[in-house]
Amino acid sequence: QVQLVESGGGLVQPGGSLRLSCAASGSGFSIYNMGWYRQAPGKQREFVAIITSSGSTNYADSVKGRFTVSRDNAKNTVYLQMNNLKPEDTAVYYCKRTLGLRSDWGQGTQVTVSL
Repeated sequence: QVQLVESGGGLVQPGGSLRLSCAASGSGFSIYNMGWYRQAPGKQREFVAIITSSGSTNYADSVKGRFTVSRDNAKNTVYLQMNNLKPEDTAVYYCKRTLGLRSDWGQGTQVTVSL
């Protein structure tokens, strides 16, 4: 069974940085598109960033210039480097693996940006 395990969340002050990781079990990691999403309390889950199997990236406007998504296929891991964090970045962050119509989600990791 496929597992996606996020880690790296925590409490950080505004302007600080965190790096999230999402480790995938199973084979064939390199052929999947890997995305990051987030869900704040009382809000719908929203797209944050994606890195395709070919390495192309795309970001939500709200995080462009501050967040960077990357992947290490040898480690079956995707990363989200988050810099200059703002209180509005507070949310549970999820990674998502997609191949065609199939997708799998991780359990999420909490990021809290506060003084």
